[in-house]
Amino acid sequence: MPALSAAVGLALLTACTAGTENSAPSVPAGSANHDPVTIEFWHGFSADNELKAFDDTLAGFKQKYPWITVKATKAVQDDQILQAVRGGNPPDVALSFTTDSVAEFCKAGIFQDLNPYLAASKIDPATLFPPVIAEYTQYQGKRCVMPMLADAYGLYYNKKLMKGSQPPKTLSELAGLAKKLTVKDDKGDIEVAGFVPTSQMYENAPIHTGVMVGAKWTNPDGTSAIGSDPQWKKLMTWQKELADWYGYDKLEKFRKSFGDEWSADNPFNKGKVAMAIDGEWRNAMLASDAPGVDYGTAPLPVADDQQDRYGAGFITGTVIGIPRGARHQEAAWDLVEYLTTDTDALVKLSNAIRNVPSTLPALRSPDLDKDPNFQTFLDIFANPNSSTLPANVNSVFNQQTMQEAQIQWESGRATDLDALLADVDKKINDKLKLTAGG
Repeated sequence: MPALSAAVGLALLTACTAGTENSAPSVPAGSANHDPVTIEFWHGFSADNELKAFDDTLAGFKQKYPWITVKATKAVQDDQILQAVRGGNPPDVALSFTTDSVAEFCKAGIFQDLNPYLAASKIDPATLFPPVIAEYTQYQGKRCVMPMLADAYGLYYNKKLMKGSQPPKTLSELAGLAKKLTVKDDKGDIEVAGFVPTSQMYENAPIHTGVMVGAKWTNPDGTSAIGSDPQWKKLMTWQKELADWYGYDKLEKFRKSFGDEWSADNPFNKGKVAMAIDGEWRNAMLASDAPGVDYGTAPLPVADDQQDRYGAGFITGTVIGIPRGARHQEAAWDLVEYLTTDTDALVKLSNAIRNVPSTLPALRSPDLDKDPNFQTFLDIFANPNSSTLPANVNSVFNQQTMQEAQIQWESGRATDLDALLADVDKKINDKLKLTAGG
């Protein structure tokens, strides 16, 4: 399951500043007295294979910490966590798919700063995790969450529909192949699309596609770089040219005929789309929902003048922490530490639900299943040119503002791209001023 890019309940976050954070752990490295304790663990996983994987992992935790009983609650979303913290009745440990919320989690003290716990346990994040992870697990020096598995984005392609063609490495190759593989009926309606370029297509949001051109979101001072970075203009020009070739209305009619992204009716499963941007979790979904599809994976294509960056992708992940007001902090830390640093636990979870393990030792483990289609995402995760969206209190607003502009542009409702991107800058910078620098 991916780490969702649209934060839920962020409006509640800014109202969650009352009270103070809990103090640092009272014992050096977790629960030392071994008194029986039951802790509440909330997470968002809900699929049968995910729940079984968690049950197996928690069984391993129970073997290591027999005095700690974990009561797990599934399918919990961020707004439920926020309401519980506000109401003074939080779980001991909470997991979130929403990395966009990390800045607010840290700033508002919704989750506790874990740096004291890490120091007490003698854990050095700089040597345990790839550098990119630091950008979405901490904010202004406060690490209030830990990574628990990661997501990397790449290109899936249907080998039958590709008819022997190799996956594209550049945007011009992607556009050319998309046109070659597209099938239309007598009315010009799309029956099979080589690639759907518009930003509303499932995982085509700008946060995922911007990495193809190395586009920047912010300047060093925190202001928006979207209008001044020519890479955004390059990406959006390419997207619109391909959308215009299809015909935007025809493309939208085709897109709106798709089934739910997370169901067996995903158009890639059905052979309706030859190439699609998606995360590593799609491997497990294809194995479950469409085992007959012969497919391959590859890194995202890059701008033609940036071929040295080929292999990079967008990185994000699931995060976990100890909410403010947790009743059993030391035992909670034992669980957080286990789920985020224990190599065997991370490898078992990765093998079961096919997310990327988030520590360097787990990535190197000989027990990690590394079939070619999954190896693609391990390589993307480790690529030095891969990037994420650093934690920002306006993360969701910034992404929504950019995507709204992309929709206006690709649909033809906006015709002056420079003016459109300048307006994106203005909206983001105005919001930045309201939040005192973000």
